[in-house]
Amino acid sequence: MTVFGAVLCDLDGVIRFFDHAGVTRLERAAGLRPGSTAEAAFGPGIAEPLVLGGLTRAQWRGAIAAALAASVPEAAALALAEAFTTTPQSADAEVVELLRRTRRSCPVLLVTNATVWLDEDLAALGLTGLVDGVVNSAEVGSAKPDRRIYEIAAERAGVAPERCLFVDDRAENVAAAVALGMAGLHHRTPADLRAALAGRLPDPRPGRAAQEAAGRP
Repeated sequence: MTVFGAVLCDLDGVIRFFDHAGVTRLERAAGLRPGSTAEAAFGPGIAEPLVLGGLTRAQWRGAIAAALAASVPEAAALALAEAFTTTPQSADAEVVELLRRTRRSCPVLLVTNATVWLDEDLAALGLTGLVDGVVNSAEVGSAKPDRRIYEIAAERAGVAPERCLFVDDRAENVAAAVALGMAGLHHRTPADLRAALAGRLPDPRPGRAAQEAAGRP
């Protein structure tokens, strides 16, 4: 059984979740099918520059409104774009605790297709300092499932890909990690992560207990 030297974990769909109930209400009021705003937000010409660092939050909001304007009045499009880009976020407390415990034994890194304002979002969720490093597509210029972002994550963890566990809620992202030699977990529930880690972590890292006793993350 391989002992994992590092855990590389996705953010959205594993740790962070969005409450789109307010957006759905606005969509129905505007006569749109629920999910239409998300399709616009991550549609052609928007998704790629967003996760590669090419859009600010304001620019993303404007792009969403422009994409929706063909289907609804301008005021409704703007309201939907505003609601979508300020959607309430929450963190899965069970997964957060599992990662905190895992970090006592080996490096834990986030590997995420995110935005240039990711640090703000992590701070708002109280997740600053949760992990040893963040590999953000908007900063490194490579997005999952591109091979390079996995290589960067392994390099930053200081661990060979073959000793990394990669966790993601998207099967295609897990498959790309496995193709590079990593162990992969297609995450659905916290129980999946707990089972994958059971008995497969090294002994606690030297100095971690002392850091925690001193109140450092």
